[in-house]
Amino acid sequence: MLSAIIKKNDKQAKLLIGVFSFVVFAAVVLLSNFKLTVNLGFNVHLFAAFNAIVNTIIAILLIVALVAVKTKHYLLHKKLMITALILSVLFLVSYIAHHLLAGETKFGGTGSIKVIYLFILFTHIFLAAIILPFILFTAYRALTAEFSLHKKLARYTWPLWLYVAVTGPIVYLFISPYYQ
Repeated sequence: MLSAIIKKNDKQAKLLIGVFSFVVFAAVVLLSNFKLTVNLGFNVHLFAAFNAIVNTIIAILLIVALVAVKTKHYLLHKKLMITALILSVLFLVSYIAHHLLAGETKFGGTGSIKVIYLFILFTHIFLAAIILPFILFTAYRALTAEFSLHKKLARYTWPLWLYVAVTGPIVYLFISPYYQ
């Protein structure tokens, strides 16, 4: 097994993870009510395409990281998961930029395709809104070398994170034809 990278301090970790998760959630909610009118010289929906690509890469990293840990390649697993975390931060910045610059886009489909889209969208949004603290606590347990607790959390966190990473690009494929 790997050694601890950070010193265990559950009280401080809970506070930092809680504050960070709240700030990110509040920023996404509050900033989604604003639209900046700025000409960047390119189509701002490139951010959405970038986000779909990043989410796809994160999904692949999560799957490869699972295989790595199951085959006891712990250092590779750690590197893959840290990369997924870093890409998630990059995604978040790009996601906020896209929504600030592009505003909201309405889905134009009807009938059963709209029902499918709305189901995927709502489950994606709900899980994306709640998953961050779970991801951070799971990472914290690994970084403090509490691998039994890390594994218990990861059993729930990993599939939810994967679902969010996979459904993000699916939502993009549904909505992108309606970007103006």
